[in-house]
This record gives sequence, C-alpha cells and structure tokens, in this order.
Amino acid sequence: MRLAELSERSGVAPATIKYYLREGLLPPGHRVTATQADYDTAHLQRLKLVRALIQVGRVPVAAAKEVLAALEDDSLDHHSRLGVAVEALPNAPEPDPADPHARAARASVDALVDGLGWQYGGSDPQGSSGAYRTLLAAVTALARLGYPCSTEELAPYAAAAAQVAVTDLDLVERYDAPAEQVEAAVALTVLYEPVLLNLRRLAQAQESARRFVRP
Repeated sequence: MRLAELSERSGVAPATIKYYLREGLLPPGHRVTATQADYDTAHLQRLKLVRALIQVGRVPVAAAKEVLAALEDDSLDHHSRLGVAVEALPNAPEPDPADPHARAARASVDALVDGLGWQYGGSDPQGSSGAYRTLLAAVTALARLGYPCSTEELAPYAAAAAQVAVTDLDLVERYDAPAEQVEAAVALTVLYEPVLLNLRRLAQAQESARRFVRP
C-alpha cells in the first residue's frame, strides 16, 4: 500500500506518518520510485503501536524509541518488554525524601508491597518504578492531609488491584503477536483507568445509598 492508503487504514495523518518515519519510529517503506515507497501490514501494525504510545499514552518520542527497541531485543522476555512499555507512561516524580509525610508514606507503601511479595523495580526498586513513585506521591498527599493511609488501610485496595491485574493480562493475552500485546498493554492501561475510576464512583453511589438513604 502507498502512504495515502496507510494513512486511511491507520487513521493517522500523512504528515504524522512522515514525522514518524523521520524519527525512526516507523521503518522505511519499500522504495518503488525515487519519490514513492510501498508499505505493508507490518508497517500498519507498527503504526498502531506508535500511535498507542504517543497519542494515547502521551509517551515522549525518545521513550517510544526505547519501547520499540525493547520489542526488537531478543534477549528480553515478554514480561520485560511489557514492563518497558508500561514504565514509559507518564508518572509522578518521587516526593522529597526529607518530607516527613513522604517518609510515613514510604513506610506504609513498602510494608504493603513487601508483604504482598510484589516486585516493583530493578537494582534501585524504590526509585526505578514509575508506578511505585506515583503511588508514593499519592499516599504522601493522603498523609499530608491527614487521611487514612496505613498499610492496613491500603491493603483492600491492593487486593482489588490484584484482581484487576488478572483481568488486564487476560485481555492482553487475547492478542497473538508480541507487538500487539505491547500495544494493548499501553492502550488498555491508559484507556481502562477512567473506566475503573468511574466504575468505582458508581459503586460508591450505590453503597452510599444503601448505607445512608432512609427507607
């Protein structure tokens, strides 16, 4: 297919495709003339992944390149590839370690995660995981405002998250190709977060009515 058809089938504007080509996010097409190239289904699939990373996940171009490099690195297992993709998504900065609220939050979060046996980083687990840093920032805000954030109070949320994770990976495994699974991991992580948030709000409304509305 030519670039116009690639654009039509992918829903990505020709100018954006040309930008991805210049940045090396999309491999060159098969040259047919001095000014025209032909593209195939592999280009279409790669374009879907790039779109999921940059347009859906808001991943910077440099980070998107790292995800694509990981996808093509045969020394990495699939778990590592998915981890690189999800880690590339925007996360909050780690709170100031000198902040007493941050220290209290870290104690609660570390006790929770360690008690569950969850792995959340590499050689520096408390600083290398974006999800860990973002969780730490959120719990620090709770601690600063005096809201419940002890290990025991966070545990039911972790249990619910573990169940959600099983559903997430079941969805990802519906796709066969590794590139499709990486794309799904990014897109579903981003797109299902508002689904989870608003299902929680609807459930809160139902529980509030059950508890507080008089017969």
